[in-house]
Amino acid sequence: MTETNSHRGFRVPFPILFMALIAQAPLASPAQRTLLAMGTTLSVKVSGSTRGMEPALAGVDELETRCSTWKTDSLWSQLNAGEPVTLPEADRVLLHRVAALARETEGCFDPTLGRLIQAWKLRAGGRIPSSEELAEARAASGLDHLEEGAQGIRLTAGAWLEEGGFLKGHALDRMRLKLEEGGASSGLLDFGGQLLAWGTTHSVSLADPRDRRRARLAFPLRNASVSTTGTSERGQHILDPRTGRPCPAWGSVAVVRPTGLEADILSTALYVMGPDRGLAWANARGIAAAFLLNDGPVHLTAPFRALRPRTL
Repeated sequence: MTETNSHRGFRVPFPILFMALIAQAPLASPAQRTLLAMGTTLSVKVSGSTRGMEPALAGVDELETRCSTWKTDSLWSQLNAGEPVTLPEADRVLLHRVAALARETEGCFDPTLGRLIQAWKLRAGGRIPSSEELAEARAASGLDHLEEGAQGIRLTAGAWLEEGGFLKGHALDRMRLKLEEGGASSGLLDFGGQLLAWGTTHSVSLADPRDRRRARLAFPLRNASVSTTGTSERGQHILDPRTGRPCPAWGSVAVVRPTGLEADILSTALYVMGPDRGLAWANARGIAAAFLLNDGPVHLTAPFRALRPRTL
């Protein structure tokens, strides 16, 4: 649940976990913009041409208007109402990609987790649902409820799409594309704590999950995105789609992937798996991931060690 976000099993659209940035190779006279989007702060720094800045920012606004289920009149809110909806081709491609990644996580990430989000009232302060409410919400969750037919895409059995665990990552990828099309030679994007950098190397610091003011690990980031999922900011808000219940507050996990969408989804999934299963799963698939335990050491996959991180 996005804090990093995530509803996490999903993340709710709140700022992702803590990350302090120090530019390792400063951008040359960067152009910078900071604004509010999708319920959090978006910071954009680019070098080279800035022709793509306004199209990139307009694209984020357009994406939020169409896809945010916090907006009752959005297209995706219509989808959650249960009727078939004809989505733009870009949205269809996105949902197919999200569903494919969700299946790869063996049920640890579910974009149709919305009824469980509602049952726990994670958008409204939180509460503990009854066993009957929880059973009903679990029955209305799962990718099998996301159907595509001649009349469009439809959610069955009262299922509800929850975009908070992947939409910011997707927005980062779209922004990079627009900025590069406009001539930006390098950039650093920070969307609620999820970062995407290209063209220039930056040193990224991950905070201790027990004390966000203290950096615990640093590593270089270039031509990639990093997403962090944990419970230090919002407590046990990350739901396990397999049980419908909150995950234990064991620490945090950071994932580095070539795209923001992959990093966003996989950081949630690996947190749900837990540090032991998550480490083995990520290593088997060549995924750079760092598991920061509340009461233990940092565990790194082999691809993350290849980034030459430094313990602080």
